[in-house]
Parts: sequence; C-alpha cells; structure tokens
Amino acid sequence: MIALSLAEIAEVVGGQTHDIPDPSVLVTGPVVRDSREAGPGSLFVAFVGERVDGHDFAAAVVEAGAVAVLASRPVGVPAIVVEDVQAALGALARHVVGRLGTTLVALTGSAGKTSTKDLIAQVLRSKAPTVFTPGSLNNEIGLPLTALTATEETKFLVLEMGARGIGHIRYLTGLTPPKVGLVLNVGSAHIGEFGGREQIAEAKGELVEALPPAEEGGAAILNADDPLVRAMASRTKAKVILFGESDEADVSAENVRLTDSGQPSFRLHTPSGASDVTMRLYGEHHVSNALAAAAVAHELGMSADEIARALSEAGSLSRWRMEVTERPDGVTVVNDAYNANPESMRAALRALAAMAGGRRTWAVLGKMAELGDEALAEHDAVGRLAVRLNVSKLVAVGGREAAWLQLGAYNEGSWGEESVHVSDAQAAVDLLRSELRPGDVVLVKASRSVGLESVAQALLETGAEGEVAAR
Repeated sequence: MIALSLAEIAEVVGGQTHDIPDPSVLVTGPVVRDSREAGPGSLFVAFVGERVDGHDFAAAVVEAGAVAVLASRPVGVPAIVVEDVQAALGALARHVVGRLGTTLVALTGSAGKTSTKDLIAQVLRSKAPTVFTPGSLNNEIGLPLTALTATEETKFLVLEMGARGIGHIRYLTGLTPPKVGLVLNVGSAHIGEFGGREQIAEAKGELVEALPPAEEGGAAILNADDPLVRAMASRTKAKVILFGESDEADVSAENVRLTDSGQPSFRLHTPSGASDVTMRLYGEHHVSNALAAAAVAHELGMSADEIARALSEAGSLSRWRMEVTERPDGVTVVNDAYNANPESMRAALRALAAMAGGRRTWAVLGKMAELGDEALAEHDAVGRLAVRLNVSKLVAVGGREAAWLQLGAYNEGSWGEESVHVSDAQAAVDLLRSELRPGDVVLVKASRSVGLESVAQALLETGAEGEVAAR
C-alpha cells in the first residue's frame, strides 16, 4: 500500500487511535487480515469470524512488526478502533484508489470470472505494472484488500467482483469505482439464491451502471452473444464495446479450432487489426474469455499484435482450474475442482472430449451447489451431455445430486458400465486406482464444497514414482 500515517488512516476510516504513542508513524507494509502475513510496517485488520476472533492475535502481529491493528475494540497494543471493521477497510480502499489515479478494470459474470481476470491481468501487465485479484477474492473483504496492494507504480488495477444478491456489486463499485467494466455472461450460478436469470442480470448490470460516461473515459465491455448481457447497453452512459461471435461484435474470433491437445487457436479481430492466437489454456470456452480480455486491452490502447502475443503466452494463474498434469505412465489428470456451475461443467466436459484424441476419458463429477429448484434438471442435463460427448466413464461422486448425474446418463442411454455412482471422494480414488490405464484422461470437477481436488491430488500421488510433467 502507499505509505499513510496512522493519523491519516484514522481520519479516513472515522476511527479513534488507542495506545499509539506517535500517530505520525507510517504504514509502509501491506494491509492484511491473516495474522501469519503480518510483518514490518503492516496494518492488521481484525475481523471477528465464526471460529476465530482476529483481535486475539493483536499482540502477536505487533510483535511481528505490524504498525497497528484496525479493530472494533481496544486490544492493548497500537490500534485504530472503529465501529465497523469491514466498512473501515472499504473506506480505506476507496481513499487509496482515489489518490493513485490508477485505471481500474472490474469484471463480473456467472462463469469464467477468475480465468478471464487472469487473462486480462497477464495481457495488461505485458504493457505496464498491473495489480489484480488473487484467486477468487472477489467479495467485500477480498476486493478492498487487493485494491490496497496497488502502489504509485501501478498502471492497471484489475478487480473481479462477485455477487450473491442485488446490491452487492453496487457496493463493491462504490469502494473501487471502475473506469472499464466487463460483464461476461448471465448463467445459472447461484440461481437458487437469486431466484432467476433475470434477477442475476439485474445484479450483474450494476457494474455498467457504475461506470463514468463515455466522454469521461467510461467503457462497458459486453458479451454480444448473451442477450441478457447485450441488453445492459441501455443501462450505461459509458462507451459500449461488444465481444463474441455475433456480427455486431467489435472484437471477435475467426477460424477457431482446437489443437490435438485441446488448446484453442484462432485469428483475433479488433477494430484496429487482426492477429493469430494459440492459447496455452485448454478448452474452446477460453476463446470467449480471451475475446473479453482482448476487448479490455484494446480499449486501453494495446494493438492486436500485442494482445495476441500476450494471450498466446498467458497461462493459468489460479489453482484447480483446468490444471492439466500428465503422470509418468501417461495418465492425464485435469483438475478443475475449484468450483462448478452448469455452464462451466459443460465447458469442462467439452474440453475433456477435445483432449481425448482417441484415448479413454473419465469424468469424475460431483454436486453443483446453489441451483435451487433447477438442481435436478441441471444435474440430469450434465449426465446426458457426458454420454453425448462419448465420455468413456462417468463417475458421479456424492449424494442425491450425484445420483441425478447418473440418472441423466442412464436416461441418455448409458445402461452398461459407462457410469457409476460412488459415495465419496475416497471411493472414487479407489475405483480409479483399480481401473485407470496408461494414456487415460481424467477430469475432476464439482462445487468447491465437495472437495474433489483431493481426488486429483491422490491420482497424482499415485503416479509420482517418477517425474510428473505439468503442462
């Protein structure tokens, strides 16, 4: 974070200083909420969680070098005491972002946010210093913490924004007002909480409503292929740039194909030129993500050749998202177990089919959470798709949602040994260890709460009697 005195921070957040001998002391290190990350010059933010109270670590973080604690009560060490720690953290982020003058890019969507955010960050940082959301820290705590890592050298700040209800994105854009806003899609993720796709679109569209008008540099990057996103053009005064396959798209792809290993290749078209891209990521769904990143980068002054070069060099920065690893025996493990919704599940299955190249394929799938009344139909549809894509074997892991996955496969005609329902991750590991053959390709995917990353990790440990080649 830029250096601020404790007195200035207290004024910004509306807090009172306690046990601070010299309020002119500067915070020169990071703002952290994990006591293990506290170090010289840092500011520790003490949240009260369900199991852990950050205030209990106040003395330890100061001993580790933290200048002070942002707290909701006095803690016996230097502290700025506020009524609401979360609100204070947000106010501090708003203050710092306002002082920096960094170009802020925000994005949201039902699927692909983190992968696209990683692409945007890698493309932009090839041009200038860029700070971006690590992983999926896209909520009211993670977003301001990310913003506070920006410095005077930061040219671009790329922030992923998540939402679980109306008003969430409006709140986040109030903390970190974007100049460029990207909406990827409106899908079924969290549909059980929102109540329907129209409500999801209402929430996601809060991002474009927060943008400055076109004459002040505001730019809304919208998916031309998603009608609910395309319609958001009427909700903003910013310049509208469309990406996708539609004839209306300003940024599009031509001659899309997949390499033998399942990596997308295409010719990128922008308003200022065209250039060829071959990605390191896996699956055709990344073409749309790449076009979104290209639209952002083009709006911020990059040429088609610069964008294409950066997209071709970009890799996966966030764990458990289409992590492709080949064991010494030739078994390929695709760990996409960080999260799942109907859109990302279909994309992953299509990527698996594209990677097959005549090899046997396994889809180890679990529950997609927060689908509400749509849960049965969506799990059934995924099971059917696995059969249509000729996945060699579907392993449905877990309770009733897994049973619905297998039911879908049955209903699509998978009556033999092409699908199986197992109770838990360990049962899936046992099955795979006994039946995998060299050269097989295994996809592992489910919502984060299922914890299927343990299956992928166990498979890689099984094949670790030699060097594992991570691609």
